[in-house]
Amino acid sequence: MNRVKTKLPPIIPRKTLFGNPKRASPQLSKDGRYIAYLAPDKRDILQVWLRTLGKTDDRILTDDKKRGIRAYFWTYNPEQLIYLQDADGDENFHLYLVNVNTNEVKDLTPFPEVKAQVIDLDDRFPDEILIGLNKENPQKFDVYRLNLQTGEMELEADNPGNIVAWTANAEMQILAATAATADGGSELLYRETTDKPWETLRHWDADEEGGALDFSLDGKTLYIIGNHNANTQRLIGLDLASKEEKIIAQDEQYDVGGIVTHPTKRNIQAVSFYKDKLQWQVLDDEVATDFEAIAKIRSGQYFITSRDLNDKQWIVGFLTDDGPVYYYLYSRETKSYNLLFSNQPELEDLPLASMQPVSYQARDGLTIHGYLTVPQGLEAPYATVMLVHGGPWARDTWGYSPQVQWLANRGYAVLQPNFRGSTGYGKDFVNAGNRQWAAAMHDDLIDGVNWLIKEKIANPDKIAIMGGSYGGYATLVGLTFTPDVFACGVDIVGPSNLITLMQSIPPYWKPLMAMFQHRVGNLETEEEFLKSRSPLFYVDKINKPLLIGQGANDPRVKQAESEQIVEVMRKANKPVTYALYTDEGHGFARPENRLHFFGVAEEFLAKYLGGQFEPIDAIAGHSGVVS
Repeated sequence: MNRVKTKLPPIIPRKTLFGNPKRASPQLSKDGRYIAYLAPDKRDILQVWLRTLGKTDDRILTDDKKRGIRAYFWTYNPEQLIYLQDADGDENFHLYLVNVNTNEVKDLTPFPEVKAQVIDLDDRFPDEILIGLNKENPQKFDVYRLNLQTGEMELEADNPGNIVAWTANAEMQILAATAATADGGSELLYRETTDKPWETLRHWDADEEGGALDFSLDGKTLYIIGNHNANTQRLIGLDLASKEEKIIAQDEQYDVGGIVTHPTKRNIQAVSFYKDKLQWQVLDDEVATDFEAIAKIRSGQYFITSRDLNDKQWIVGFLTDDGPVYYYLYSRETKSYNLLFSNQPELEDLPLASMQPVSYQARDGLTIHGYLTVPQGLEAPYATVMLVHGGPWARDTWGYSPQVQWLANRGYAVLQPNFRGSTGYGKDFVNAGNRQWAAAMHDDLIDGVNWLIKEKIANPDKIAIMGGSYGGYATLVGLTFTPDVFACGVDIVGPSNLITLMQSIPPYWKPLMAMFQHRVGNLETEEEFLKSRSPLFYVDKINKPLLIGQGANDPRVKQAESEQIVEVMRKANKPVTYALYTDEGHGFARPENRLHFFGVAEEFLAKYLGGQFEPIDAIAGHSGVVS
């Protein structure tokens, strides 16, 4: 297996890193009787399982045939939960209702080529759910009230075409919304009752962000998040009578992140800010001692995954960088806890690498934060992978990552930079990425390479670039705009042409196109500018090997985005390997396909960077076609 003489730890099998978890995502039923969780069945397909609290009567509830269930939630009826599923990665999710007593499964939204969104559930209306559906017009989501007992559905709110998020009050009435505007910004809409017209409470321009979060129990306060009059996104309470705003939580450098709300009183109890790591700010004294007690359970970043309706029991998770996620059942009355399980017990005793927060200066003086992981048993300088996150309006965070641990175990250092345009660091940092695709955003990556070399972390001749979505685009930019920097590139579902990317977006993204074009470039008036930032038109510059992975049903970055650059490269005799997965979308959900693609990628990286690799065995059930 080992192609290089090193002191590296033994190879960790890809199946351990990229296979399904043993158990994951536990959630308490609202009455506190049951715990549901995700786990594979005998066919290794993720299903929803059920356990009675305090017993070991675990049993399987669902029978998904192929893709595996990745998202589910309890309703306020103790015998009902709902899971989401799409078809082979098309992202047209349906809602499936499961009766935990009978195992009966019912498709609540059986409409072809229609995407369902969950908008609201409430403990006082246990038989109802508010959902969004784009069944009348694929470009917009209207709100429907769905009866969970009968399956009957009625229109609750018609979308005029610009609303991108809906907010219900404690009476399950849609009284607030966030709308996209023609200038690339957004508006906060409100109405006193459902029969009154919408009024605009606030406008955020294209360089700002904001939206409605929730109503207080009495309906007098609307909680919003926004970065108006500030650099960072703040949690704000808006008095609906006086229209006065009160700052509830803020940080000068980091946006507000997670929100913890009481399960029935609707008051906000804690918020998180993601700095180098997650930090909590408790707002409600009622839970202060709980957060203190939870922090002492074990090391790692903690988060609350579930609470029962009486708020006596919580499920809390602990994330670390070098092991699995641990889930505990926590009792508020006694401040005691019991370990439920870890999601991947096989990781517990493996030689996993540590992920360290780092920062470096970009050429214009901007500070770029990120994470560095180095392989165990080797000395610097290392062969290195620049691992670029997607979005790009997202960010990398600290904690266990299958990709990072896989690369480190094979002998590579990994840098994950939160380049300009990444979120969480305030609007100035996001806006510094406007119109900078393949320009300053890419310079940040190259400055990261130069930092790695200057600090003697990376071998300058052995640096690869890899990423998914925007990270795949960044990989293509790396091999075309800076063709001599990287030894090779791995692009996963990355767009090659910004023009065709914008022309082929999902229809329900149309309200957001003004924002997208403000941040990237205008499709109607700036075709040449967009062309100048599109790797497809610079294929002649490529002189290093490229591996591309693509899902055939990707609704965001269509199959053509990969195939058009593969075709041009092949005509020009450029080195490209192309892996198409016929039953995947924007990434690889099925473990068989993950195992196959990362096996191909592992051998590819070993060839050009020199790391160790585990040969690809026959993988039953994958859909990959490699050419």
